[in-house]
Amino acid sequence: MLEFSLSSAAVPEAETPCAVVGVFDGAPSAAAAALDAASGGVLSRLRETGDFTGKAGATLVLHGLVGVKAPRVLLVGLGAHKDFDARTYARACDDAGKALKGLPVAGAAVWLPALEVPGCDAGWRVRTCALAIDHACFRYTATLKPANGNVPRLAKLELAAGGEAQRGLAEARGVARGVAFARELGCLPPNLCTPTHIAAQAKTIADEHAGSVTLEVLERDDMQKLGMGALLAVSSGSATPPKLIVLQYQGAGDAKPHALVGKGVTFDSGGLNLKPTGSMEEMKYDMCGAAGVLGAFLAAVELALPINLVCVVPSVENMVDGTGYRPSDVLHTHAGLSVEVLNTDAEGRLILCDALAYTCKRFQPQALVDAATLTGACVIALGAHASGLFSADDKLADELLAAGTASLDRAWRLPLWDDYRNQLESAFADIANIGGKSAGAITAALFLSRFTEGTRWAHLDVAGTAWVPGRKGYATGRPVPLLAQWLIDRSA
Repeated sequence: MLEFSLSSAAVPEAETPCAVVGVFDGAPSAAAAALDAASGGVLSRLRETGDFTGKAGATLVLHGLVGVKAPRVLLVGLGAHKDFDARTYARACDDAGKALKGLPVAGAAVWLPALEVPGCDAGWRVRTCALAIDHACFRYTATLKPANGNVPRLAKLELAAGGEAQRGLAEARGVARGVAFARELGCLPPNLCTPTHIAAQAKTIADEHAGSVTLEVLERDDMQKLGMGALLAVSSGSATPPKLIVLQYQGAGDAKPHALVGKGVTFDSGGLNLKPTGSMEEMKYDMCGAAGVLGAFLAAVELALPINLVCVVPSVENMVDGTGYRPSDVLHTHAGLSVEVLNTDAEGRLILCDALAYTCKRFQPQALVDAATLTGACVIALGAHASGLFSADDKLADELLAAGTASLDRAWRLPLWDDYRNQLESAFADIANIGGKSAGAITAALFLSRFTEGTRWAHLDVAGTAWVPGRKGYATGRPVPLLAQWLIDRSA
């Protein structure tokens, strides 16, 4: 992640490898006007010739401007001033980040946070800009040959903002750390990112924050004693042992904790209901729910939020073997409910049901949110722009929707109506693990709801938002920003 700091320098006087200035289409921003005056009207001439008008999405690098100390100036188009809002601002920050990633500079100073954004204070502008540029400049390197070390890469980012921005800067640092943690974990190949590796990464969080964070890792024998037959069934076809990871953060005395639970399937073959060719190679990302809640937990700890927080991660591989579970098996869960397996590729809800019931029973949280790459049906419904949100608690749902809006990591609420429950009926168990072809994201959430009764609970289906598909796609780090903002709001 990048190193963030605040700057109060004027654009012409800033000593930085690259100055980043936003330009409106038709009306100059204060920073752009200062740059234009210092450089003898360069921006005015670019607008007159049509080479750079400030159109949204456009960027241009200028070199060696007279009257400007920075050797490079990156212009970022903001579009028409009348259309400028929070999402336009965030897109401009993302455009700046993408351009900076391709430049051979070790540092940059950005004047985008100095812009007035309707309804958004300086802290929000600084945090949003810092996180957008940090996200755009992410590079995965864990399994790649080292790049040419002689080429500078962006490492430091100065942010110029009017008003009180220190809190936004602190939040940017904490959330960026959580997002980077989640993306690194999500991008690792499944031969490296195993349940054991995720447990080891959780240990690094606990070790770094030994005064406030504790870690437990439950092994197969522990889970057998607890009656977690669903979680163990999913892991039964793999030579890699399952883990149930439990992190606790103490920041608010004896108050009841908030709780996060994340699906950690480090590779999902589909089991005996084997995934087809073209659907399996990206299943290393099936642990992005786990990565997301761990990243949000890390962000909360880094920010020293005055809350108590529990993070529970059930982590397994879903593989094919003679010892693996089968369609028509009946599993006995930690909650005492029996589950008929109708499809071994509906495995995420099976590991989650035991983890959710365990979290509710042991910690009695004041609110519980789980995150999971749970259903393709949610991808069909919402695509890559919004995570699916399910909750029977209107207040909790509203809190999460508001956090998604503030963090630009949006969710959309889908129904959790009893009308769909008959799709999960089974003649041989208390509940079936799938509900048929229709309303797949809803019936999956309804399945989970049976294991959280009596607890304020919400489910985030991040199957469409947790990674960018394709051979060059990356894990996105979502829903870390949403969950981190929800926790920040709870601490307030």
